[in-house]
Amino acid sequence: MTATHHREVLSGDWSQLVVFFGGTAWDGNRFPDQHIAERLARYSPVLYVDPPLSIVRAPRWSGAAIMRPRLQRLGPSLLRLTPLAPPAPLRAAVRGTTYRLMRRATCAMVRRLGGDVRAVVVASLNPMLSTWPGAVRVLYGTDDFAAGAELLGVDGNWLRQREQQQLAAADLVVAVSEPLADKWRAMGAEVTVISNGCDDELFSQVDDAPWPADVTLPGPIAGFVGHLSERIDLALLEAVAAAGHSLVLVGPRQPTFGMARMDELLERPNVTWVGPKPFESLPSYLRTFDVGLLPYADSAFNRASFPLKTLEYLAAGRPAVATDLPAIRSLNTDLIDVATGPEDFAAAVGRALRSPQDPGLTARRQEVAGQHSWNSRATEFADLIGLRSGSGRTASGT
Repeated sequence: MTATHHREVLSGDWSQLVVFFGGTAWDGNRFPDQHIAERLARYSPVLYVDPPLSIVRAPRWSGAAIMRPRLQRLGPSLLRLTPLAPPAPLRAAVRGTTYRLMRRATCAMVRRLGGDVRAVVVASLNPMLSTWPGAVRVLYGTDDFAAGAELLGVDGNWLRQREQQQLAAADLVVAVSEPLADKWRAMGAEVTVISNGCDDELFSQVDDAPWPADVTLPGPIAGFVGHLSERIDLALLEAVAAAGHSLVLVGPRQPTFGMARMDELLERPNVTWVGPKPFESLPSYLRTFDVGLLPYADSAFNRASFPLKTLEYLAAGRPAVATDLPAIRSLNTDLIDVATGPEDFAAAVGRALRSPQDPGLTARRQEVAGQHSWNSRATEFADLIGLRSGSGRTASGT
């Protein structure tokens, strides 16, 4: 990036900056971090900081640019910073260095932007809350991070220790679900619940989206969008396929998940896996669905989560079949069919596929989704940290 280009990227008013340390990289799958950060930028400028990227995964920055973070302008009031780190950046022997490099890169960028920081939001257990003295420190619990130790391949004892430290360091704590909030309250924290939302405007246009070329199964189709990982109860998908229903799976696959069973499922002639897709293309795939699936396993991690696709299916006007998670119950709607066990799940899917389209039900689903938009969630978040009225709590809690 030339000096002139760099000045152009940094031009503008960056006062009352929100430094948002995401739990996921900006250009990966769209998670609550990106959705909230993008919409917070309507109230105050935002610097979104990616998780650290190993230099071995960024060869184009090698040589003279080694260890130099990457900066992108994503919108009029939204910047993205990608700090670089040593190989295996979160390995126990390396993560101390990684965190120092992240703080150094972020503080250097904040100083270039004027050094006026309203809040630091951290959507992980990385020790970044105290990056900028005097800013409101906000822990954003998008998941039960500690409960995901096995899923993430990280030491559980270390994560639980980090959880305690992160809660103690935060001025404000936000959780996406009541079970997570209750867990953290029992640990002594005051917690505000701001549940996940959906891009209701994008998904309400599903039926006008182009049909994807890689979906050729006959209808009606049962579909799932998400990560094919240990979070999924594979037996539920197997039951849907065994019942003869066309099944479309959209999203990345964890290589170790199910292995032989997943291979066998994907070899069925009535099953199509299209792999991961950009968020903007998801309306095309939801267009092919006649029912959306939420086949999540009963685990501590899932019980504290709020699956994003729940509301996206409804925003698309599609019926949904889900396992019995607290987040599903919290919506307090009869528009999601809750099923327990493979046989019950497949039977519920079959009923949904046989049901004729009902414009009234479609409108009701979209109305419920509209009540849970990311715009409204970001407004709640902005109010909490005082971006709209200036009445939010300060770093001292007053």
